[in-house]
Amino acid sequence: MDYLEKRKPVQDPTAEERKQDHIELAFSSQVAENALDQRFYYEPLLSGHPAKGSWPAFEFLGKEFRVPMWVSSMTGGTGLARTINHNLARACAEFGMGMGLGSCRQLLYSNEFLADFAVRPILGDSQPLFANLGIAQLEELIGRGELDRVTDLIGRLDADGLIVHVNPLQEWLQPEGDRFLRPPLETIEALLQTASYPIIIKEVGQGMGPESLRALLRLPLAALDFAAAGGTNFARLELLRGAPEKAELFGRLAQVGHTAFEMADWVNALAEELGPQLRCRQIIVSGGIKHFLDGYYAIRKLTLPAIYGQASGFLQHARGDYEELRAYVDSQVRGLEVARAFLTVR
Repeated sequence: MDYLEKRKPVQDPTAEERKQDHIELAFSSQVAENALDQRFYYEPLLSGHPAKGSWPAFEFLGKEFRVPMWVSSMTGGTGLARTINHNLARACAEFGMGMGLGSCRQLLYSNEFLADFAVRPILGDSQPLFANLGIAQLEELIGRGELDRVTDLIGRLDADGLIVHVNPLQEWLQPEGDRFLRPPLETIEALLQTASYPIIIKEVGQGMGPESLRALLRLPLAALDFAAAGGTNFARLELLRGAPEKAELFGRLAQVGHTAFEMADWVNALAEELGPQLRCRQIIVSGGIKHFLDGYYAIRKLTLPAIYGQASGFLQHARGDYEELRAYVDSQVRGLEVARAFLTVR
């Protein structure tokens, strides 16, 4: 066999079919200029195709993440809650993500629903797990001198810390809603004076303006979770639960808020402005993060260490068989790896 015969490439059995596809699909594959994603520079020359699992591990919330993804707080105390939370914990363990539980209010005085939330054996010790309570419950516990119940809750869940969700509009619009007797900032500051565990502060679907962000960034918080407008809006959700006339009267209140990308700009400016007064140095970007490109853009846009969270995207795939959730998470991780290889933020 001569040299040229030895160098002859292996024939591609799919070539003819592929070329036919190219001809048939060429016209329907055109993309209008105004449909291009203008958030990124596409740099096709600077990387090979990324290997599976190529996102570099990093530390966040004191533990190692293998991907910059966070399972945002969701559910407990309902029929499907145990399946959902157990599936999510399994995915976090497999892919190296962190997990925030849904509201643990039901566990403050009872263990009835503990099995819905007790996912540490599934998650393992390597990934962070945070319990979750509303600011109204904390205000009440402080007033009663019962903050030890929070410490006990974190111990029963073997959690790493506590997420505090701040939700004045949701509570005001909720038919059964609580009323705050003091500004949430005062309650957070009182909690920080006694808490021996890390604390994350988050909103619930409308985000926070620059003055609220400024106040929080000056506190010794483990992280700030945006929970910005664009995802599930719990103020609107409560309006939908209530009387139609109330929705008509107060519906516009549910339309106020701030996007995650707007909040990222404010945090960048505030981090520079505060300098040594900046004490909260980790960000979880959530709210309106529909897929990996949104998440990648958000964390690259921020100057502080950041991961991104999703709730509805995970929830949609976590209610049944684990393999459905696993396939979804794997596709998101693979998309992140490709974005890291070829895209930079403008």
